[in-house]
Parts: sequence; structure tokens; C-alpha cells
Amino acid sequence: MISSWLRAIRIRFLLASVIAVSNGLAIAYWKYGLFDPLYAALTYAGVVFLHASVDLLNDYWDHKRGIDSATTRTKFSGGTGVLPEKILTPKAVYTAGVVFLILGIAVGAYFVAIRGVTIAVILGFAVVAIYFYSTSIVNSGLGELFVAIKGALIVLGTFYVQTALIEPVAIYVGAIVGLLSATVLFVNAFPDFEADRSKGRRTLVIVLGRQRASMLFPAFVIAAYSLIAIGVLLGYTKIYSLASLASIPLAVKAVSALRKDHETTQGLVPAMGATVTYSKITGFVLAASLLF
Repeated sequence: MISSWLRAIRIRFLLASVIAVSNGLAIAYWKYGLFDPLYAALTYAGVVFLHASVDLLNDYWDHKRGIDSATTRTKFSGGTGVLPEKILTPKAVYTAGVVFLILGIAVGAYFVAIRGVTIAVILGFAVVAIYFYSTSIVNSGLGELFVAIKGALIVLGTFYVQTALIEPVAIYVGAIVGLLSATVLFVNAFPDFEADRSKGRRTLVIVLGRQRASMLFPAFVIAAYSLIAIGVLLGYTKIYSLASLASIPLAVKAVSALRKDHETTQGLVPAMGATVTYSKITGFVLAASLLF
């Protein structure tokens, strides 16, 4: 049962939120030497709760709409399979999603009490976006934008919890982290193209078409690396942050694989795998680089 719930929560994808929090903490320590371990632990917990909530609710709504039953599941796409395979019940998954949302709100409410309106605004955006992500946001072709904003707000919110300040550096690094997360979502939408389209979902890949979307993908990668490099000149990243470029071979592999095959599910697996790994490495190295 535990393994079933870990599968439903998509434990490997929770790392995106861990990376975002880590970058926020790294900026606070870099700029002000501040690190409150209790605040940090609560931030990790709250953000993971909210991330788990959106994934569980996404599985529930995709099952209700029949999307997951029409996809070919992979390690990176097509849902978790716990509902189509009847491993868990829809009611249990929906309830768990709401419970995690409430837990995330509870942690956020604590920070609202001690940090005020800024955290309230960030939390409010998160709660509304999480609940309506699978029913409204993705249907409007705004999934990638939501994920990018979510990543940026996690970095900014984490930084604010530690420092009670809003600074351009947190927004700038947040944009990089958000872009990395959006890139993963973008690529993982390719194999679900037909299923999503047939059920009324409008991902960015559907809006653009697979051919044009595959041509846009390198722009995501170039933008992330460019922001890291330009950030060095602006003082928003460090010279050590250029170590993030070590993930370039994985990015090249992802671009090449997507160009070679952007239609068949099995052909897309190498592109998705390389993109997920590229995103994780780039985000973690970026966070680590800010501590030196």
C-alpha cells in the first residue's frame, strides 16, 4: 500500500519542489548569511505537501475525464496508472489530494502569521492554481506558464520566509528554476498529445502542434543556460554557477532525441529521461553554486 501511494504521489517528481526550496535557501544564506533550520524544514514540508496535492488531484481529474485510460504510460508520462489499474480508488486519491492541500495550507498559514501579507499572496495563488490546475489551467494551454510561475514563487517564498525581504536575485533565480520545471512538463506532454486533445485538454504542445513544439524545445534549454550565464554579470548568480553547464550533454541528448522522434511514445522516452535528468542536475548545481 505504501508503494502504491508513493507511486500515486510521483515521488521522483517532488524533487522539482525540493530543488526550488533549496535555491531559495541558498540565496538567503549567500546574500545575508541567514538560515533558520526550523523554517527551512517547514518550507520543504509545506511545498512538498502542495506538490503532492496537485499531482494527486491531476490523477483524479485525468481519470474522471478518461485521459489516463487513453494513454500509454511511461516512467515520465501518461499518469501514474493507480486509478486505471484499480490499485487505488478515485475517492481515496481525491481525498488524499485534498488532505495534502490542507496540510500545505496549514504550513503556509503559519508563515502568513509570522511573515504577513506577502506569504498570503503566494499561498493564495498556490491554493487556487493547484485546485484548478487540471480542470481549467491546463485546458487553457497555460500549464507550462503555471509551473514556471510556481517554481519562481517557491524560490521567492522560501527566500522571503528566511529574510522577510523581496529582492531581484530571488526573482531572477526563481525564473531559472521555474523554466527548468516548465521544460520537463513541456516535453512530457508529447506522448499524451492524442489522448489530451481527444478529451479537450490544450497543452502547449497541442496548441503548437508536435512539429513546431519540437522546434521550440531548444529555446527552453538555451534560455535557462543564458539566464545562468547572464546572471553572473548581473550579480544574480555566481561564477561557480557556470558549473551548471555540465548538464549540456544531457540537454543536447534531449534535443537530439526529440528532433529524431517527437511522435511515438517509446521514441520519446529518451528525450523525456534526458530532460528530467538535465533539469535536476542544473537546478541542484545552481543551488549548490550559490553557497560558495
